[in-house]
Amino acid sequence: MDKIVSLCRRRGFVFPSSEIYGGLGSTYDYGHYGVLMKNTIRELWLRTMVQERDDIVALDSAIILNPAVWEASGHVAGFVDPLVDCRTCKLRFRADKLEDARCGRKPSKHPGETPDCDLTEARQFNLMFQTQVGAVEDASSTAYLRPETAQGIFVNFKNVLQLARRKPPFGIAQTGKSFRNEITPGNFLFRVREFEQMEMEFFVPPGEAEEWFHYWVDARFNWYLTYGLRAENLRKREHDASERSHYSSATTDIEYNYPIGWSELEGVANRGDYDLTQHTKHSGTKLEFVGQDGERYTPHVIEPAVSIERIFVAMLVDAYHEEVVADRERTVLRLHPAVAPVKAAILPLIPRNEEMVAHARGLYDELRKRRIVEYDDGGQIGRRYRRQDEIGTPFAFTIDEQTLEDETVTVRDRDSLAQERLPIGGVREWLDDALERPWSPPAP
Repeated sequence: MDKIVSLCRRRGFVFPSSEIYGGLGSTYDYGHYGVLMKNTIRELWLRTMVQERDDIVALDSAIILNPAVWEASGHVAGFVDPLVDCRTCKLRFRADKLEDARCGRKPSKHPGETPDCDLTEARQFNLMFQTQVGAVEDASSTAYLRPETAQGIFVNFKNVLQLARRKPPFGIAQTGKSFRNEITPGNFLFRVREFEQMEMEFFVPPGEAEEWFHYWVDARFNWYLTYGLRAENLRKREHDASERSHYSSATTDIEYNYPIGWSELEGVANRGDYDLTQHTKHSGTKLEFVGQDGERYTPHVIEPAVSIERIFVAMLVDAYHEEVVADRERTVLRLHPAVAPVKAAILPLIPRNEEMVAHARGLYDELRKRRIVEYDDGGQIGRRYRRQDEIGTPFAFTIDEQTLEDETVTVRDRDSLAQERLPIGGVREWLDDALERPWSPPAP
């Protein structure tokens, strides 16, 4: 994980937030390449969930909802973790995760394992960030930053059912920021207090819930294979009854083998009719489906839910490679071309040659109308290749002396390092085709 953090900082993917003021624990800012990669992940998810299907529609609900929403959903009373303090080192820990924590005085030990540890009794700690709405701060103005995007979908079920003219089975997809006041955030972006979720609630007739649950587990697992994660680093893990949420009749985690070990990448849950029933009860508005033949039922819900941050880290970890090429060390991100923040680099071999620069600039201006590409003329060509390798750019087009003679360019493949010549007028079509071709991660 340290190498991933170092690369992210060195190449401007991610860096600590508010750093000039000492930062703020487990909050991060995204630089240029981090923003581009996050945007790409979000776009690929939306394309799969919404654009390529006719049974899922999009939604963007508010971050601050009526606080009654969180009372109905059970978050005010039940969205808690057990918290303990150490009177010796003054650190706080989750009481149910002490085996994953490190003692503040002796990091090789877990809290409570040394004679110096003095842990308090566990108490319940609500993970929602509380805020105030309005000019006067009192109990009536209390509100919360949403800890998940799902509830915004449930309270809009009736609107979508009517206005989008949908009937079960159909889904509502949403991406957006969520906030959780985690007791022990950490492991880089794996657990943070501010993160971006991508959730889809799929509403189905009660008798079809199990079938659709297995469908979405397989569909989401295969999505990660499609976009370059290695099969040996992915697995499905079913929750047993003791670890499932009270509303869930089945939950399966898609886990990734992170540097910290096997951990949840995405969860798929069968939430039953719990959410719609709760909001019907508390709001007085019936959230149910009524068919033209008089059929009436409260749909069950299948929920695939993931954070962009966990996908972001998994893809970086999976793509990171160090190797020696021609007696020189090379660090390369072998990202799926569709995921790479920059799709191609345009490089004039000799940056002081006006003709090469003119050709390179012309090609750059043509390609950037359709793709995220980068013009790079800083330093020797080998150094520029290495720089592009580190940010995962799959292709580099070099303008050289031969370009001035026959209007061709050299294209270099990031993974194989193979080079070939292309007519400069055909580069756009070649790049479009290359980015749409099936891709599998090269063998380590």
